[in-house]
Amino acid sequence: MTETQTQTQTMPMGAKSRSPEYRLAAGALSGLRQDLFKDPFAYRPLPPWSPDGPLLGRLPERVRRYAVWTPHAVVLGAALFTLLIAFAVGDSMGGDVIHALSGFVPALAVAMTLIRPVGAWWISLVSTPFVAIMGGDGFGAPWAPAGFFAHLVVMTVVAARTRPRTAAWMWAGTAAFGFFASVFWYSMDPDTAPMLFVSALALLVTTSVHIRREAKVEMTAQRQVTAVERDKRTLLEERTNIARELHDVVAHHMSVVAIQAEAAPYRVENPPPELEQAFVTIRENAVAALTELRRVLGVVRAEDYEAPDAPQPTLADLGRLLENVREAGLRVGQTVTGAVRDLPQGVELSAYRIVQEALSNALRHAPGAEACVEVSYVLGGLGLRIVNGPPTGLVKPSPGAGHGITGMRERIAMLSGEMTAGPTADGGYEVAAFVPVAAPEPKPEPEATTTATDRSGDPA
Repeated sequence: MTETQTQTQTMPMGAKSRSPEYRLAAGALSGLRQDLFKDPFAYRPLPPWSPDGPLLGRLPERVRRYAVWTPHAVVLGAALFTLLIAFAVGDSMGGDVIHALSGFVPALAVAMTLIRPVGAWWISLVSTPFVAIMGGDGFGAPWAPAGFFAHLVVMTVVAARTRPRTAAWMWAGTAAFGFFASVFWYSMDPDTAPMLFVSALALLVTTSVHIRREAKVEMTAQRQVTAVERDKRTLLEERTNIARELHDVVAHHMSVVAIQAEAAPYRVENPPPELEQAFVTIRENAVAALTELRRVLGVVRAEDYEAPDAPQPTLADLGRLLENVREAGLRVGQTVTGAVRDLPQGVELSAYRIVQEALSNALRHAPGAEACVEVSYVLGGLGLRIVNGPPTGLVKPSPGAGHGITGMRERIAMLSGEMTAGPTADGGYEVAAFVPVAAPEPKPEPEATTTATDRSGDPA
């Protein structure tokens, strides 16, 4: 029996007959239960505004301390206004205390939205007929003036504090109550239509603002994620470029080792078998290492990548690089200090690439500026300093993604060096790096060939 047949037999009997309409209705009822019936009187206090927000962040510190409670003050002000409406209606009807007290329950519902929003909506809806009777309307209309205003405020605040689906369910519940009241209340002039129209507008505006705020928050989070992913991709691209270049450098050296190990026995007349076997072992290890290197590092090559025909550049090629940069419009000078000596090829290549990238950044971000390249050969390594002055021309927006600084830092980290990069006091930019290089071992001086003589001066 196949797995599909087993799943079909274990499926409930009514599961296959459920139509999409049924699942849609079940999902809607589940949303209604989740939004309005599941723990409606849960304690959910309204948090204060963030003091560092775009609006409050511009206010003085003393004012900002109290401005964070603005939403609470607005809601409590609406509750007070509900009481004033009830008292005003009571005064117009002869100052009856009962009419005046009919606004306490709606005002309580408005204030309750600060701590129990969904429960406040239920209190506002359930108390509507009693408030209408106490307010003097009796069976004339479902909503008294105070209850009308309070219910609009309650739905608006709850919609702002919850989700758009909750706003839709509250409007549907209010509509159902209004139509029920219009049928069984024998009202000749119901106010259900104005309530539904005004509440629809209020909920639409509130929901739109709520959705826009959530979309903005989500977009900000997405931008942060995208920025992190872009930085990671940039880092991987730079490491890939470095790996490609080092692959070519190391492969060249390993090929030279293999060739020299193969040719070395033929340069010695009658070499001993132990020496021949040692050179064979050296060649085999060099070929194996070269094969493994190509297998591992070859995966970082793109499909359209072609190895350069010319040798990788070194510090001796800086003169040609500076000439190209001058032709591009950047005035640049060069200073070399210390005793110039040959460095490992990886150090030479990385140093050349750092200078090249720093000058390219100066061309893009500081048009018309002057630049200087300093190369220092010291006992413990190689020092680089590339500094440019402030731009004198129009700086155009650069489409780059920060590859330059990232690549330079990766190269320096690979060589266990140190690097700093940042703006200078005069508005320019400076890149300084140091690469440790072991001091060259002094070559042994050839021993003088002497002939043994006796005391008389004649050869022995």
